[in-house]
Amino acid sequence: MNLHEKLNELKVEIAKGVVGQEEMVNSILIGLLTNGHILLEGVPGLAKTTTVKCVSQALSLNFKRIQFTPDLLPSDIIGAQIFDMKTNEFKIKKGPIFTNLLLADEINRAPAKVQSALLEVMQERQVTIADDTFKIDTPFLVLATQNPIEQEGAYTLPEAQLDRFMFKIVVSYNTKEQEYEIAKKATMNSFEEINKVLDKDILEKLKQAVKQIHIDKELEEYIIDIIDASRNPKDYGLEELVDTIHFGASPRATIDMFKAVKASAFLRGNDFVSPIDIALVVKNILRHRIILTYEAMAKEINVDDVIQKILEKIVIP
Repeated sequence: MNLHEKLNELKVEIAKGVVGQEEMVNSILIGLLTNGHILLEGVPGLAKTTTVKCVSQALSLNFKRIQFTPDLLPSDIIGAQIFDMKTNEFKIKKGPIFTNLLLADEINRAPAKVQSALLEVMQERQVTIADDTFKIDTPFLVLATQNPIEQEGAYTLPEAQLDRFMFKIVVSYNTKEQEYEIAKKATMNSFEEINKVLDKDILEKLKQAVKQIHIDKELEEYIIDIIDASRNPKDYGLEELVDTIHFGASPRATIDMFKAVKASAFLRGNDFVSPIDIALVVKNILRHRIILTYEAMAKEINVDDVIQKILEKIVIP
């Protein structure tokens, strides 16, 4: 079995329902291959939900969607202990979090106590309801969306929550040609049916293949330097960032970077990691983990620009 061919088949199936948005699709595939959760930020109508549905159909995975709202409760997500009048006993009613692909739609619409209901399951792959702990089936992936343009009735995600996302993808508009194709297909209802091309066993083999991808020690050290420069910019001759960065990237960023570059190389059909793979994933991994100072935010300094300055300063091996 050629695993790269199976992966290409998966991309072809997803493309039946999603026009363009290659970065978003590749990021979701990297998340699947590395057990990494993904935060998608973009205005409504950019096929975020559609993409997740297409992936679940092509992989025949369970998919559930939670619409986050201000009145949502943690028990609406993870489940609760309820009293059964017939048996006079308490029983566990599991919530929608018990699935393979969980779409947390507009996650910043719910307050912190609801967002924190996802913390345990995202890190430990388990859910605690009352006195019982339940393991979540694999694969398990949280794909959260948030709308960047509406601030009223929205809550900022806590840093602990953000840090559990491998990627933060900024989803942009399609090109004019792609939008024309979307409009034609939507008007004629001519989107093709998504076929199942992979199962959980093949997905597991793909994950194992990703782990075997080679990465040179020099590139590993290059990744460490990028992360360390976000914490100690002065050590790397980046004095202008000392008053810009409040907190640098966490150790999870390093772990996620090591995983993501291997998956990126595998997606591109290579059996080794190159500097291109680091360039492809570095901003998606760091943009939600580098916290800027209030002064920098007041000056409307962009996190991506800060990451770019770090990349320009550190020599590629």
